Amino acid sequence: MTISFPELKRRSTDAWQAVRGSRRPTILVGTATCGRSVGALEVLEALRQEVHSRRLDTALVEVGCTGLCYAEPLVSITKPPRPGVCYGNVTPEKARELVERYLVHDDPLPEDALGTIGAGRIEGIPRLVETPVLKPQVRSTLRNCGFIDPTRIEDYVAHDGYSGLARALEIGPQRIIDELKRSGLRGRGGAGFPTWRKWQFCREAPGAAKYVICNGSEGDPGTFSNKLLLESDPHSVLEGMLIAACAIGAERGYVYCPAEYPLALERLQLALAQMERCGLLGERILGSSFDFRITIKEGAGAYVCGEETALLECIEGRRGVPRLRPPFPPTSGLWGLPTVINNVETLACVALILGRGAEWFAELGRGQSEGTKLFCLSGNVKRSGVIEAPFGTTLREIVEGMGGGTCDGKPLKAVHIGGPGGGCLPPSALDTAADQESLLPLGASLGSGGVVVIDADACMVDIARNSLEFARRECCGQCVPCRLGTKQMLDVLTDISQGRGRTDDLELLAELAHGVKLGSLCGLGQTAANTLLSTMRYFPDDYRAHIDGKTCPTAACTAAGGDGGSLPLSRLNPGDRGCRTTA
Repeated sequence: MTISFPELKRRSTDAWQAVRGSRRPTILVGTATCGRSVGALEVLEALRQEVHSRRLDTALVEVGCTGLCYAEPLVSITKPPRPGVCYGNVTPEKARELVERYLVHDDPLPEDALGTIGAGRIEGIPRLVETPVLKPQVRSTLRNCGFIDPTRIEDYVAHDGYSGLARALEIGPQRIIDELKRSGLRGRGGAGFPTWRKWQFCREAPGAAKYVICNGSEGDPGTFSNKLLLESDPHSVLEGMLIAACAIGAERGYVYCPAEYPLALERLQLALAQMERCGLLGERILGSSFDFRITIKEGAGAYVCGEETALLECIEGRRGVPRLRPPFPPTSGLWGLPTVINNVETLACVALILGRGAEWFAELGRGQSEGTKLFCLSGNVKRSGVIEAPFGTTLREIVEGMGGGTCDGKPLKAVHIGGPGGGCLPPSALDTAADQESLLPLGASLGSGGVVVIDADACMVDIARNSLEFARRECCGQCVPCRLGTKQMLDVLTDISQGRGRTDDLELLAELAHGVKLGSLCGLGQTAANTLLSTMRYFPDDYRAHIDGKTCPTAACTAAGGDGGSLPLSRLNPGDRGCRTTA
């Protein structure tokens, strides 16, 4: 099917208006994974039954996640001409009450509302965008999440979707890359490499064919923004892939999505079918000479497959282990051919930049970090979820402002940022800007945006041990420094946590960490000790208590039993020290 973009936009807008633009009430229910885990599907069914039994002419629409995961299940009700009203933590019983009280008897229940959506106000209810969690945010990548139906391409196109692709086809490959260069976009997966430079290398590389790969892997504990985007706005990511393919001259692309994201996979498959039906995939896309097809590759769950060369091995049908570099994927990637690999969030930004312009994007953020970043808030924090803030936003604004601080008011002890390869920072570092240039000197990194809030009940020795256990378990085993070094560091930390620590253990850990960092093949090994090193740097008292006093100050260490007080580790059964390499 060949169709022009203006015609596609017209049809999509008409379809949107038929469902959401009429004067009848509309109910939106967030049914992404976070909502489903706390009963969103049951809430949806209760609403469906109540609307049907009362014979109400009401549109009931499933949407994705707004990022307010702490308030799921979320329900928004729009009763024209009033603005929409968003309600949080809705149960099936509450859903039935909302239908009766608001849709039938015109009482919006201000005491239960989180805020209003759209133009206009309702007395007693604040605007949702003015609440503490949303007011500091700049929602561009998340603009559609929780407000459009991710299973309908018409919803996406009606909100300027694929306008970036239409412009890309008009201006041509080199001007696309020049636009990205002016925007300052850097990869959002953790490395922060300039996106335009990667595309330029691939465009100039000789090859019989070229490929575009969307890396949807996110194995970092506490990171879930890729999942949110793929479930709530899949077309924004797929549009970015099409633009990348147009820029480098590729005709095939792959989306690497973890098999443990079944809803994301389902919505990706549906989105691809809709794109083909609308002339956005296949031959002569939007009437141009551009041909492109996309295949979904389900990942098997290995953390290391998020590393781009291990991902290539996985797509090619082999065990996912990293390759030696150089050569790098833009010149020799999938099956030895030039390949661009970008993160989910990066590709969603690409679609925005081509649609709204490089200058608009570059005005956000600061310094070498333009645009916004998705941060995943978890741990002991009041308002967990995904937030979008400009680069330069401080950790304090993220944790205490948008996150609301700790759930129970306990003192903040640390912020673990960047996943296992990131670092733990103390409260004194909260005024640091959340960008690579500011965090690296402190021994942390931005990574893919995970922010885990840790309160005073946590033991930093135990935090470091858990992080190393993760690295050891996920190690592919290919290179010796990572395979043996992570095991040795874990053994030493286990001894410390169980009261068998020695005075020279901290020096030994630092030496082992340095060797693993320098000798490992991929990013997993190179960053495996970052959490350990940062906890040793900022929380030495926790280590000294375990080594000198044989005491876990918080009784949080696994073997200590966690009885809520300082526990002498001498009460533990020391067991066998085993063999340890002593350098």
